[in-house]
Amino acid sequence: MSEVKLTAETRSEFGKGAARRIRRESKVPGVLYGHGTDPVHLTLPGHDLMMALKTSNALLALEFEGKTELAIPKAVQRDPLKGFIEHVDLLLVNRGEQVNVEIPVHTEGELAPGGNLLEHVLNALPVEAEATHIPESLTVSVEGLEAGASVLAKDVPLPEGVSLAVDEDAVVLQVLAAQAEEPSAEGEESAEA
Repeated sequence: MSEVKLTAETRSEFGKGAARRIRRESKVPGVLYGHGTDPVHLTLPGHDLMMALKTSNALLALEFEGKTELAIPKAVQRDPLKGFIEHVDLLLVNRGEQVNVEIPVHTEGELAPGGNLLEHVLNALPVEAEATHIPESLTVSVEGLEAGASVLAKDVPLPEGVSLAVDEDAVVLQVLAAQAEEPSAEGEESAEA
């Protein structure tokens, strides 16, 4: 995964009014924390941050006060109606450091014939990976799986240097049998007298 460079500014104003002023300038308030350091309150460019966060677990190279720090998004707050980013929490990371993240799970292939349904028990798999080599997604083949079959965490192919951060027997995907609708009981009358 490549780094996305963002130029940030430290901020000293806090509260709802300050955050609204920042957002009016098409910027996003954020906090950078980790490694036992004091939190650093930042103002980030809104559009560039939104584009960077389209990739899950994006690695951000934040340039502020003459230095560059690496970070990954920990929590992103969005406006519930319009979807724009209201605030972001960023976790400070170092090159070579192992971090716990959730990687989206994608499927490929077709289930066995018969109208079976695929249930995603885990949409994202918790893993531990090196901060600068976090995979964007994991792909699992469901080709020919029949009703009752499950894909466990240990069955998901992981890239080199990535390990599970969840029980290896955790169910990631399962195949359910399609259920036929029962006939409606509207025309039936009760036999009780």
